[in-house]
Amino acid sequence: MTETHRTTGPARAAASVRDHVAALAPEELPAYVYDLAALREHAAAVRAALPERVELYYAAKANPEAPLLAALRDAVDGYEVSSCGELAHVRAAVPDAPLAFGGPGKTPAEIAAAVAAGVHRWHVESEQELYRLAAALEDRPEAVVDVMLRVNLAVGTDALDAVPLAMGGRATPFGLDPEQAEECVRLLTDGGPLARQLRLRGVHAHLASGLAAEEQLSVATEIVAWSAALAERHGFPLTEVNIGGGMAVDYEDPAARFDWTAFGEGLAKLLDAHPGLTLRIEPGRALTAYCGWYATEVLDVKQSHGEDFAVVRGGTHHLRTPATRGHSQPFEVLPVDAWPHPWPRPAVTTGRATLAGQLCTPKDVLARAADDAAGLRTADRVLFAMAGAYGWNISHHEFLMHPRPGFHYLGH
Repeated sequence: MTETHRTTGPARAAASVRDHVAALAPEELPAYVYDLAALREHAAAVRAALPERVELYYAAKANPEAPLLAALRDAVDGYEVSSCGELAHVRAAVPDAPLAFGGPGKTPAEIAAAVAAGVHRWHVESEQELYRLAAALEDRPEAVVDVMLRVNLAVGTDALDAVPLAMGGRATPFGLDPEQAEECVRLLTDGGPLARQLRLRGVHAHLASGLAAEEQLSVATEIVAWSAALAERHGFPLTEVNIGGGMAVDYEDPAARFDWTAFGEGLAKLLDAHPGLTLRIEPGRALTAYCGWYATEVLDVKQSHGEDFAVVRGGTHHLRTPATRGHSQPFEVLPVDAWPHPWPRPAVTTGRATLAGQLCTPKDVLARAADDAAGLRTADRVLFAMAGAYGWNISHHEFLMHPRPGFHYLGH
C-alpha cells in the first residue's frame, strides 16, 4: 500500500510558526522551530490529567535543548537523565530540578560524578552497579542514596507484542531479571554493607515505547502488582514504582494523541488500591514531539522511472527519526510564489512525490510517495511536523559535512 499523509489537525503548524519560517532567508534553512508556548500548554494539560500521587519526569534523551527543558519546568517534577553528559547539561539548564539517573552502562566515573551531583533517584540496572555505587560512597560515610531496581518483567498480557520498541519482557540488556532482582533486594535489606548507604525505594520497569493508554495501564497494573508482592516477600516498604514512559506518538496519524485523561483516571484507580504508593512516569517523545518543526526548502524536483522526487535542503542527517522508525514524516507545504530564474520551474506532476535529502544514500528519505506533495515546486518551503523529539540529537550530523540547521524558539 502506498503511504500517504494528511496535514490536518496537529500536523499543521500554528500561524506564528508558519509566518516565522516564511520570513527566513533561504540560507537560514534548514531550521528547527520550537513553539515553547504550545509545549508549556501541552505539558500543563498532561500534568492536570494525572492524579496527585503520580510524579511526572521528563526523559531528557527525547530532546535536551535547554529552552525546552526550561519551558517544561513548571509542569514536571523532575528529569530523567542517562549519562553524565546529560546530567551536567540538565543540571545547568534547570539547576533546581530533581534528577533520576538511569542507563544500562554507567561507568565508574559517571557514577562518581552523579554521586557528587546529588541525583534524586538511581535506576540500578545490575548487581555490579550496586557494588560500584557503594564503592563511590566509600569516602562519604554519612551519605545515603535512594535507589530503585530496574526490573525486566515478562508481563502476562499481549500489550508488548506489537510495540515498535521493546526494552523489557524479553531478553534485553536493560534491567534485572526478576530472580536477579530478588537477590539485589536481599543485599539492600539484610543490614549488610550495601544496605547501610543504599536505600531501596522501589522498582523501575520501563518495558516498551509506543503503548496506547489502555496498554500502558495494563502494563502498569502488572508492574505494581509484582512490585507489591516483592516488597511483601522481603518485608520492605514499597514507597515508589516507576512505570517508565513510552506513551504512543502516532506519526501516521498526527491527530491521534495519547489519551492522558483516560490514563490518569486509570492510574487513580490503581493508586486507590495502594494508599502509600507514589507512581512515577517519565515520558519524553509524548511531551515534546508536537512542539517542534523541521523547516526547509525544495532544491530540485525531478522524475525517475515515472516517480517524482523533491530534493530538499538538509535531510536525515538533521532529522533521523523517519529513517530510524521507517515512517514518513508528516509535513505541510508553504508555497513560495517568487521564481526569479529564466529557466522553467521544476514541479511535481504525478500528484505525489518522495521528499529526499541531500545525502548520497537512497535511505535519506523524509517522506515517501506523499500525496501532500502534489504541486510542490522548487523553492517552495516544507514544514515537517512532530519534529520536537529524537530529531537533531540522534542524527548523524557529520555525514557529508553539510551545514548544521538553525534553531529558533518561539514563545519564550
